[in-house]
Amino acid sequence: MTIRNKKSLGQNFIFDKNFLNKISSLIISNADNIIIEIGPGPGTLTEYLFKKEYKKIILIEKDQRLIENLNNKFYSDKIEIINEDALSFDFQIPSLKNLIIVGNLPFNISVDLLYKWTKTKNWPPNQNKMILMFQKEVANRIIAKPDNKSYGKLSVVVQSRYNITRLLDVPSHLFTPPPKVDGTILEFTPHNNYCLIDIDKIDEVSKAAFSQRRKKIKNNLGKYIEILNSLFIDQNLRPENLSVSNYCEIAKNI
Repeated sequence: MTIRNKKSLGQNFIFDKNFLNKISSLIISNADNIIIEIGPGPGTLTEYLFKKEYKKIILIEKDQRLIENLNNKFYSDKIEIINEDALSFDFQIPSLKNLIIVGNLPFNISVDLLYKWTKTKNWPPNQNKMILMFQKEVANRIIAKPDNKSYGKLSVVVQSRYNITRLLDVPSHLFTPPPKVDGTILEFTPHNNYCLIDIDKIDEVSKAAFSQRRKKIKNNLGKYIEILNSLFIDQNLRPENLSVSNYCEIAKNI
């Protein structure tokens, strides 16, 4: 079946079997896991997931054109195919336990999806692990550490909830059609270090801090001056100089 990608859905497929096998080898599952694949497209990675151990596989595909092909390729009572936008799907319903979320995320919604999984109110979430592909530049922002130009609100918010590991860079020529940028696969494992701190407050503080990156935090975080003083945080620092822990402590004290 020949499938033309839809630019509006940010579709870029991978057909290289050697590389798909390499991606598959990074996804370790057992018989208790439910694997959710976001945007399986023509099912090229799904073919490798299909051979793994799992309790169930759920394929979430927004493009109606691809559903019949997926149903034909992966007919099994342990496979569920859902024609839905992943941004609308509820990943935290009680029946979804021990999740492994995987996917070559559509680049145009990748950050929105990551925020959705990060801002889950009930922590820890249903997902034990996520193995996801992003544009390389976005991946660099997600994993950036303080004192790095890529470090920002995205870094702080996501790292306040996940340990993140860079697994693999994906050259653009491996995609069909090839995008203008390379991809990077990251692994996310939930942690509980700051789980008692309201994620919306962490988002609020980091958003305010990075609203003007070049200014000192006494300007961007002016309304939190008393909190900065109580935490002995130097007001002359710039937003990228504060650690994730610093931002979480400020949020905790609001």
